[in-house]
Formats: sequence, structure tokens, C-alpha cells
Amino acid sequence: MITVEGLTKRYARHVAVNNISFSVEKGQIVGFLGPNGAGKTTTMRILTCFLPPTSGKATVAGFDVLEQPMEVKRRIGYLPETPPVYPEMEVAEYLRFVGKLKGLSGTNLDQRVDEVSSRCAVADVKHKLIGKLSKGYRQRVGLAQAIIHNPDVLILDEPTAGLDPKQINETRDLIKGLAGDHTIILSTHILPEVEQTCEQVIIISQGRVVATDSVQNLQSGTRGAETIRVEVSGRDGSIEAGAVRQKLEQVAGVSRVVLRESSPVLAVLEVESLKGKVVRGDIARAVVQAGWNLNELHTAAHTLEEIFLQLTGAPPTLEASVSGEKE
Repeated sequence: MITVEGLTKRYARHVAVNNISFSVEKGQIVGFLGPNGAGKTTTMRILTCFLPPTSGKATVAGFDVLEQPMEVKRRIGYLPETPPVYPEMEVAEYLRFVGKLKGLSGTNLDQRVDEVSSRCAVADVKHKLIGKLSKGYRQRVGLAQAIIHNPDVLILDEPTAGLDPKQINETRDLIKGLAGDHTIILSTHILPEVEQTCEQVIIISQGRVVATDSVQNLQSGTRGAETIRVEVSGRDGSIEAGAVRQKLEQVAGVSRVVLRESSPVLAVLEVESLKGKVVRGDIARAVVQAGWNLNELHTAAHTLEEIFLQLTGAPPTLEASVSGEKE
């Protein structure tokens, strides 16, 4: 549905997007992540035909963003961080206005206004002024305008920014309900939201794609390495955590051992394997042969935040932008 090949965007001497490539399949929800200034917003503006690329190629639903921008725009629904709503208009009036801009008319327009109002849970405020609505309702109206023409692709930039927990859950459920009918690119700094909503993740840093995979694959083994959580206690009631760490570091295929918790009677460690190595059996044997109790051994999944920090070296809310734009 979306294909990006060697996409580059330069502003004078600053390269905002540097030779990135990725693809998004039909019906997927894909999280597009990166620190501020990484190139996310620039990429989304290219995909929505707001900006032309300097080089490379991007297609949406088979249409080139540079050569066939009007065809692309017909197939895209876009919700920027601040919903493009008019506070002096009523909800139904505004949705009819947007629908007409998108080429809808007559019975089809009336039907779509009713459908998106119901789907986005704004039917009960159709005749209220948008300026009188809460932020959560305005966000839903923004989503309704993005899907009024039933686009193939939805591009959502921080769709839950500024919402309270209840509104976040409602918006998240709405986005999940749109999957399948629409291909969705979701840009957000709220990483637990990506874990709960998205199937695929694209992580961009300093204008380059540094990871693209399913959430599950990223969490289970960054760079192909396995992380094992091990809990060990002494059979005589005491244990030296340093000795346990040293013993596990000697196991073949282990690249790193990190002590997470320790007490006179208990040690909890995380053991990372070399890429492609399975070390769980050898770790278990090493613990038992040393005369310790193996209380627990299981694969430790990385959180998306840990993966983000590892790949980008920056917290997800980092404020930095060479070009002066908030990415």
C-alpha cells in the first residue's frame, strides 16, 4: 500500500531525511517513531504531497507522490497533531464541508457524514459548535474528517496528544477499529500506545531508518540477541551475586550479564546471548552444577522504550531539531 525507496529531503545543507526505505502492507497499523528532529514529520509531509522529495521515490496505493499527487491525495486521510477544525462551525456542517472538498455530494455525502459521525462517536454532538467541544471530541471530529472520503491510507500525527486517560483509551480503540479497512501510519511519542495499537514499527533517527519490524520481534530480540532473566538463590541460605555473575559470563555464547537485583540470599540477573545463540540450557546447567538453586529462568522481552533508547540514543521526548521544525 505504501512503498518508500531511497527517499531523501534536503534543506540547504541540512539533510532531514537521508535515503530511507520501507513499506507498509494493506490494512496494517504501523508506528512511526523517532526523536524530535529525526525526520518523521518531513516524511509524512512527503507522503501527503505537502513537500516534494529531493530524491528517491514514494508511492501510495500505487501512485507516485511526485508525479501523481492528486491521485495520492484522493486516497489519503490526514490528521495532524492539531485537528484542522473550524470552531465556529457545527460538527455536521464541518463534516459536510470537508466531504464536499473531498468530492462527495448528494446522498453519498449525507450517508458518509452519518457513518463517520457514528464510527467516531460524535453523532451526539453533530449540531454543536466545534468550539464548544472538549479536546477529546475535537480529536474525534478530526478523525471523522480524515476518513469521510473512505481513504485507503490514514496518516495520524500524535492523535492522542493532550488527551486524558479516558480519551486516550477511546481514541486508541477507535484507531484499532479502523485497521483492516484502512492502512494506518501512526506517529506518536507515547510508546506504550504503540505497543498496544501497532503491528509494525518503523524507527527513524537522524534522518535514517534504524529499525523496521513487528513489535513482537523487536521486543523478543533486538539485533537477533536473546535476553534471559535468571533468578538464583543459595542452597545454604546465602549467595554471592558477584560469583553468580562471573559464572554466567563464562558460559559459551553469552555476550553480557547484568545484575538487576541482589541480596544476601538472592540474585536476579539478565543474560544476553550472542546473535543467533541459544544459551538457556547451558545457563541452567551452569547454575545447578555450581550448587545453587535455579528459581526462575525465562526470556526477558525488551520494552519498546528500551529498544528506542538503544537504537536512537535519545529519549522519545527529546526536543531537538536542526531545521527548526518539530519533527
